[in-house]
Amino acid sequence: MERSEKIFLFDMDGTLTPPRKQIEGKVVRALRTLSSIGKIGVVTGSDYDYVKQQIFSAFEVGGIPVDRAILLPCNGTKRYDATPSRSFALTSEVNMIEELSQESYNHILRFASSWQASIMASYRDLPYTGTFLQYRGSLLNWCPIGRNANDNDRERFMLFDKDNSDFRMGEIRSFTKFLERSFMSDRLQIKLGGETSFDIYPIGWNKTFALQHFEDYQCWFVGDRCGENGNDQAIYERLRVHGRSFEVKSTKDTLNLIFDEIIPRIANDR
Repeated sequence: MERSEKIFLFDMDGTLTPPRKQIEGKVVRALRTLSSIGKIGVVTGSDYDYVKQQIFSAFEVGGIPVDRAILLPCNGTKRYDATPSRSFALTSEVNMIEELSQESYNHILRFASSWQASIMASYRDLPYTGTFLQYRGSLLNWCPIGRNANDNDRERFMLFDKDNSDFRMGEIRSFTKFLERSFMSDRLQIKLGGETSFDIYPIGWNKTFALQHFEDYQCWFVGDRCGENGNDQAIYERLRVHGRSFEVKSTKDTLNLIFDEIIPRIANDR
């Protein structure tokens, strides 16, 4: 029997917002329309503080009703639900250090720090800033140029990445081979996170983790990193079996998809 209650899960950066930017009014209006059909879920590798910065204007007066939204930072390993006061509260989370042990986590940090030093020695012209490794509770985000990078730094890095046969993909493969020589090789996944970083987390803690929250829902997904080693790939492949996952390249694509594909398809199914 087909589940009647729907949830539309969206990646954030590159899907609902430009990378590290606030959500635009036209996207908010599209999501508000969609929220009358099902709930809206934001499932992102970013932590809650970035979700607040980029998405919270969507819940202002005239925007998405708070009780129609669920926030799922860190690949859905954290869940925030609406409260009676029209805010959001943490209702569940898991912890990477507890899952792997402090010793194992320290081992990952040593590997990543040593690899970061190697990158900086090999590519001296990149605009390095700071905060290369950011622990988010359930995953470790590794940004080779640093999370303190400004827009110009990010643009320079993305051009470099494009001009060097996808630098980050090569680094993921190299770092994965490096891990294969350690006892952590069968316990970790490494995926592209946004435009300038990697996400490292225990196996299974990709965005399919978010689906555990919605076993009684009909789930849809929209994301921009659905290809090889993208952090949307696993959930995209899982829901593609049912024809309810979509890859986009921009917020404009997301808008077109909502109005030209998702809403008409649901209307035709009724």
